[in-house]
Order: sequence, then C-alpha cells, then structure tokens
Amino acid sequence: MSDEVVVVIGVGGMGRVIARRQGIGKTLLIADHNEQALRRVVDELTSDGHHVVGEPVDVSSRAGVSALAGAAAALGRVTQVAHTAGLSPAQSPTAAILAVDLVGVALVVEEFGNVIASGGAGVVIASMAGHMPFELTAEQEHELGATVAEELLALPYVQSIEYPAVAYQLSKRANRIRVRSAARQWGSRGARINSISPGVVSTTMGHHELASPTGAITKAMIDGSASGRIGTSDDIAAAAAFLLGPESSYITGTDLLVDGGVIAAVRSGQLFS
Repeated sequence: MSDEVVVVIGVGGMGRVIARRQGIGKTLLIADHNEQALRRVVDELTSDGHHVVGEPVDVSSRAGVSALAGAAAALGRVTQVAHTAGLSPAQSPTAAILAVDLVGVALVVEEFGNVIASGGAGVVIASMAGHMPFELTAEQEHELGATVAEELLALPYVQSIEYPAVAYQLSKRANRIRVRSAARQWGSRGARINSISPGVVSTTMGHHELASPTGAITKAMIDGSASGRIGTSDDIAAAAAFLLGPESSYITGTDLLVDGGVIAAVRSGQLFS
C-alpha cells in the first residue's frame, strides 16, 4: 500500500463520493462532527476494500483541527486534503454557520498547511453563494484572508450579521479569499490549494435548501442556468479529482465554479435581471 494519506473532512454526499474516488490504494482519513454518520461511512468504505481511519472532529476548534492534522501526518505523507464540511442557512443559525463555514475553513487551511506533503494539494468546498453580489472593501477582503482564524468572529462586519443567509454568503466568499491568501504558505511546502464553488447539488443539504422558504428562488436558479439541471456529488468529485491531481499542477490559489452556469446567467443579466 502507498504511504500517501488522503484526508476528507465532512462525510455528507460530496465528502463520501470524494473519499471513495480519491482513497483508492491510499490510507483514507475521514472526519466529521457526527460520530454516528462517520462510523457508517467508515464501515461502508472499509467493506468496499478501502483502508479507512475515522476521526471525530469539531472544525470550529483549533485544538480539534490541529489534532486531526497531527493524526493525518502520523499515518504517512498527507498528499490530498478535501474539506467539505459545512452548514447551510436552511439548517443552522447564524452563529453556527460562522463558526463552521467561516472559522472552520480558516482553521483547516492553516493547520493542514503545516503538514501537507510536497507535491500535495488541497481543496475547500465553498459555494456559488460566494460569487453572488456582496460588497466588501479591499480592507475587508484583506482581513478575511489574513486574520487569525479565531479572531475572524471579532471583525465588526462579521459581528453585525443577523441572518443565516448573509452569514453563509459572507463565509463562502471568505473561503475563496482564504484559499487565495494561503496559496503561498502551501506553496512554500511544494503544495497547492484551491476551492470549488458548487451550485445547487443533490445532497441532503441541497434538498433542505429546495424545501426551505427560499426554495422557489433556488429552483429558479436551476431552471435559468445553462445546464438546466441540479448538480450531483459526482460532478463535484470530478472537479476535486482534477484539482487534487497532477493535471492541475500549475493551478493554485483560485476557485473553480461548478454551478451549471448559474453565476454566468446572473452576471450576464439573464437571471434575476
């Protein structure tokens, strides 16, 4: 067996498919806050022949994420990291979204940037929501990229957020900014990091959004996109495989929209004009 370690944080629909695709022939470390869901996925992948280690983690905790990074490094060379854990506005309150989607991503990027192997790569699952119109000053963008993870919640414009949808949109914009800012740190270790911004994907979270009070808007985005369909976890896993693999060796610090053309329609004025 290879000495390579693939880390997947979050065992929802996208995380599970990415783990199955990327973990072949390698040690697969998967982590999630929900220990029951984690155990189910560990058992499923193990029974299918994967070499799997499961670790519970609270991504909003520096100590927890640091321990996870240390556990990964103890297993071998950490060559791939996929961070898929996140909360949606239809499921969670503002404080929880900011803790997981904003601070959690910053912690993962920082801590795994200390253990990623030369030639390795990471991907963070952001969202097309981060590409929707949202005004940030140049100073705010700099702060979101450079502020120590635990201090992000103290930024005045973050503290002022009341609504879950706004918390989600800001967090997902910040994910892209954080990845961009971390590219040099990861590059100093000979590694790369990028983000993926999915559109509406057929996962449990995606279906919660479709069933929420704003579900009609979400459906209109799907219907008005170039593809005219909902995304699948396999669509996102394919994009992750590209960004984690050797074919993308000259790509780092950027974001890949995998949204079926929703943002293109919005920006060209063909949707919600």
